[in-house]
Amino acid sequence: MKLASLKEGGRDGTLVVVSRDLTRAVRATGIAMTLQAALDDWSSIAPRLNALSDELHEGRADASFALDMAALAAPLPRAYEFVDGSAYLPHVERVRRARGAEVPESFYVDPLMYQATSAGFLGPRDPVVVGSEDYGIDLEAEVVVITDDVPMAATPAQAAAHIQLVGLVNDVSLRGLIPGELAKGFGFLQSKPRSALSPVFVTPDELGDAWKGEKLHLPMRTWINEAWFGEAECGVDMQFDFGQLVAHAAKTRPLTAGTIVGSGTIANEDTSKGASCLAEQRTVETLRDGAPLTPFLKFGDRIRIDVTDTQGISIFGAIEQDIVRGA
Repeated sequence: MKLASLKEGGRDGTLVVVSRDLTRAVRATGIAMTLQAALDDWSSIAPRLNALSDELHEGRADASFALDMAALAAPLPRAYEFVDGSAYLPHVERVRRARGAEVPESFYVDPLMYQATSAGFLGPRDPVVVGSEDYGIDLEAEVVVITDDVPMAATPAQAAAHIQLVGLVNDVSLRGLIPGELAKGFGFLQSKPRSALSPVFVTPDELGDAWKGEKLHLPMRTWINEAWFGEAECGVDMQFDFGQLVAHAAKTRPLTAGTIVGSGTIANEDTSKGASCLAEQRTVETLRDGAPLTPFLKFGDRIRIDVTDTQGISIFGAIEQDIVRGA
């Protein structure tokens, strides 16, 4: 099934079930007011949402309506936790090689992960508001999974069983601020503003053969100002699957229902497939040409992130955002 949240009913939105073709929806308020409420009691709520989904697909759902993507908030407008990994080591290897550094051996067995911003997510059509172009505005197209309650010290296999939904994120980064923050040795803060989530989250079974080995096996398509930017394969060159990433986050603490776990920027060894963030493209250019050629995003730019099935039909709905000057 596919789930989304309308921009109504308060900060956490109103839960709706969405048709497979993303054209229609029905409010699920008789079952759960919000997606977080559904995740809090997923084992009992999910079957009822599935039944409503079946009614929608069969044309039997009362009060269904045409879906307007602009009316959607993020599926989880705010989450208890967002932990973001860096599971695509070709990206890590290239970035470090560009600055003359090697990848530590531990990176191949122990995932990179940080605590990301979760207090508020942008909707799929909300603008990215930034104070200055000098901050180095970048998109990062990633896959995310959403869990129910995960016990502390869960194994990767156990953790995989707690993955209930899959979606996309534009993990906005301000590259000009990152070096100074990391030099302090205390991680990201100002360099990571609010990110945007895809219009809908889907259950893994909805993905069919595209969900194997706790990975999404489809290309991540990105455009900047309507021009093709990349279509890196999500299921290729992913060093750690989502079961491993969730288990890593839960090693010393349980994860609360509604936790979002990110894959990190999608990147492949094969650079002909383009990139999923500007920092990656600029690194490829630096290694090839001695200097980056592609600029970071400017005010007025527009980005689009989408994953389609083998028939070219959008699965999660596209993230489409304008880059806007803040006050």
